[in-house]
Amino acid sequence: MAFSFFSSIFGGGNPTEPTATVSSIFIYPIKSCRGISVSQACITSTGFRWDRQWLVVNSKGRAYTQRVEPKLALVEVELPNEAFFDGWEPTNDSYLVIRAPGMDTLKVPLSGSCEVIDGVSVWEWSGSALDEGAEASEWFSKYMGKPSRLVRFNTASETRIVDPKYAQGYKTLFSDGYPFLLLSQGSLNALNNILEVPIPVNRFRPNILVDGCAPFSEDQWTVMKINNLTCNGVKLCARCKVIDLSACCNHFTDYHVKVGTVHFVVVKLNISSTSIK
Repeated sequence: MAFSFFSSIFGGGNPTEPTATVSSIFIYPIKSCRGISVSQACITSTGFRWDRQWLVVNSKGRAYTQRVEPKLALVEVELPNEAFFDGWEPTNDSYLVIRAPGMDTLKVPLSGSCEVIDGVSVWEWSGSALDEGAEASEWFSKYMGKPSRLVRFNTASETRIVDPKYAQGYKTLFSDGYPFLLLSQGSLNALNNILEVPIPVNRFRPNILVDGCAPFSEDQWTVMKINNLTCNGVKLCARCKVIDLSACCNHFTDYHVKVGTVHFVVVKLNISSTSIK
């Protein structure tokens, strides 16, 4: 199901008058690595297709994140342009392409079989995953400076349920907790107005960026309509120290301490149609 680039979004009030517009869509194929800005994306029961499908783990199968391995912020990820169109399926010539400073380009096939390994864990979840093989393991081990593997969520046998306290019956892959994170440009602008050095949008790692609404008004949105999809804002996301990470320099700053707690909206989508473009 394709998610269009410029979509009206209603955050309450008169449902015939759009409150904001979806200005950007971001997908993060490998958890904690750089995201991809796309013009449209397909929606699945776990969020945008390809989002957080892969995970880099240590020798014990535990997930790496930017919180403890900030150099992941320098890893660039690329998928075929057509991968974001409705109905597309990978062929033998389709790859997840991975680049990082000082490293040769790694190409991971999107089709084909992978070995199932047990003992993979991220936050509260543990289970099996698909091992992307020796070449990917060697690449990430060299880049991280310690034994590492690249794994893919095993959708055939595993399920990761979101916190039922906020959204019962929904699931996700390797994201921190929910299928989507929404951020408004107005909120980002308001924050940057009080900082000496502005923070770019990629620090917050949103899936959906909206524009045209008052700063922080999205904090109050409980029901949103994007095209013919209904979305529910289920909780605010307290941002961690990843927003302090300088993605170009691989080190942390003290923005989080200066501005205090920053929240953005976690949403779940009730899919009410088969296709939007």
